[in-house]
Amino acid sequence: MHIRRVSAGLLLSLLMVTLSARADDVSTDYDHNVDFSKYRTYTWAHPPMIEDALMRQRVEDAVNRHLQAKGLRLVAAPEHADLGVVVNGATKEKHTLHTFYDSFPDGWFWGGWGTGTATTTEETYKIGTLVVDLFDMDSKRVVWRGVGTDTLSEKPAKNEKKIEKVIGKMFEHFPVKKLT
Repeated sequence: MHIRRVSAGLLLSLLMVTLSARADDVSTDYDHNVDFSKYRTYTWAHPPMIEDALMRQRVEDAVNRHLQAKGLRLVAAPEHADLGVVVNGATKEKHTLHTFYDSFPDGWFWGGWGTGTATTTEETYKIGTLVVDLFDMDSKRVVWRGVGTDTLSEKPAKNEKKIEKVIGKMFEHFPVKKLT
């Protein structure tokens, strides 16, 4: 019985941490006065500003795939591009506490808990944020921005999937249709 209670508490705590640590948040914004149908080409105004070289390449490849799937063509010469792409990535550590309760033979009673012990541990995890800006190359003004945030994994393959998912969500409704 005691082991079952500890296992259930451990499982519940892990579930709560997983749900609370899962950011998976994507938002986009754009200049409402811009006609996006006029954009046909893009260039990288600056290489993605991401510390990890492999992740930087994965982000660049994912952005290229999604922009090209939307009908834009990558050009090397900035003077021949309609849009400029700039990507910034950052990470920060977050902390959460896990408390496991043990040996509560009397359970809950009026006025408080029975006797027992509680063990609290701290978990540190990383949250990654990716910002994709698209600039009008003539005016040099930002016309579209996508921001994605997610919990990072220790496993690069999982992060690669998260990058694809976040960038896919960013470009889901791009190009923006002009409101009439």
